[in-house]
Amino acid sequence: MRKIILLLCLLPIVVFAEQQDQKGFDKEFDSEKTWAELLAQLPAFPRQENLLLFDAGPASKNLHYIDAPSIKVEEDGVVLYSLVIKSPGGAMNISYEGMRCASQEAKGEILIFKFHNTGRRLYALGRDDKTWVRARVSKWEELENIPQHYAQRALARYFFCPAHIIVKNEEEAIQALKRGSHPRVIQ
Repeated sequence: MRKIILLLCLLPIVVFAEQQDQKGFDKEFDSEKTWAELLAQLPAFPRQENLLLFDAGPASKNLHYIDAPSIKVEEDGVVLYSLVIKSPGGAMNISYEGMRCASQEAKGEILIFKFHNTGRRLYALGRDDKTWVRARVSKWEELENIPQHYAQRALARYFFCPAHIIVKNEEEAIQALKRGSHPRVIQ
């Protein structure tokens, strides 16, 4: 009987240790990825002739562009793209980002729920010498929680994730940008 009581007393310690090991799983998993793998996947630096202008709304007087050749629709439901923001004074911010759509995607006639909120991840920033430098912090964040991401919210709502459904391919995303919005968008 004493052995059983002793085992029952030790059980919470074993369970606690197991939970502590699993808490760092996501962090360890992300830190296992080396940036060298991501660098190989970075697109060519944006060129003026490939930029597609889009309206990011009245929150800014800046001009917003997407580099058409950089758009990739991945199998895991992430849209990758290069975003170029040009201020009225001529200053430019260039970033390479990923977006995953809010809550569902279309597979034929069936909607599959995947994500609760539209997410954005910054992978790299453009430098003046037309090269990329990795972002110091590269993690998924919800678009709705950060007011400065008005351009990304416009991309999600009107071009890449209209009606919370990811575009099928790069061509569909490019056509939506050229039209000024995706056909699924209710105006």
